[in-house]
This record gives sequence, C-alpha cells and structure tokens, in this order.
Amino acid sequence: MTRVLVLNGPNLGRLGTREPDVYGRGTLEDLRLQLEEDAPDDVLIDLRQTDDEGTLIGWLHEAVDKRMPVILNPAAFTHYSYALRDAVAIVTDSGLPLLEVHLSNPHSREEFRHTSVVTGVATGVIAGLGFDSYRLALSAVLRRSGS
Repeated sequence: MTRVLVLNGPNLGRLGTREPDVYGRGTLEDLRLQLEEDAPDDVLIDLRQTDDEGTLIGWLHEAVDKRMPVILNPAAFTHYSYALRDAVAIVTDSGLPLLEVHLSNPHSREEFRHTSVVTGVATGVIAGLGFDSYRLALSAVLRRSGS
C-alpha cells in the first residue's frame, strides 16, 4: 500500500473558519474525505497539520525514511523558512515527489506572499484552486511515484 503524506503548516487547522472568502469553507476533515475518495484503493492518505516548524521538518524526514511521496502546504513558512526548504530538498533529492500546494493564489495577494523559498526545490507547485490544488497534486505524486 502506498502512503501519501499530506502536510499542512500553520493556521491551516482553522480551515473553514479562517478567512473563508480566501481559503474556502471546507475544513481539513473535509479535505481528508475528498482526498480519500479520490485516492485509489491501494493508497492511504495520511493528512497532518501543525503550527510548529520543527514538527513539519520531522515529518519530511519521516517521508524520506519511509519512502512516502508528499503534498505540502507550507502556509506562512512558504515565505521565509529556509530550514523547511532544506528539508524539502532532502525529500526531492531522495527521488521522492513533493508537490507544493496553496489553496489561494499567492501571486494575487499581498506582495510578501509572492516569494516561496520552497518552490525552487519542490517537484512542482499547484496554487489557487482551493481543494482542487490538493486533488491535482495527489494525481501528480501518484503518477511520479509509480503508484
């Protein structure tokens, strides 16, 4: 069975109530259910969220050790966390796919959101499509990991 890590950074535990006009009204549990519905029977969705940078980095190390493809919404860490960038590079350098996703389009928002320190080492980026960003990422990581 293939396990896909779906990792979410700070404040994404507030999906559904935090700025619903930007991020939508769906919760993380709604996202989990959608991805589980989309996933083939032999794929397990392991959706996690943390507000802690160190925890997120540890999960990326786990992905390498257990050979799991990753869908990552780094949230605010996108714009400044070089430690997270380095952990993402460890994942992709190991040959695993890692798709960076964003619910909103960072380039249509405040200027400070236009820069991602993660993008340069991610396999690819999907942004601005709400939950469909994750759904498309799931399809891409499964194709790239041979599942």
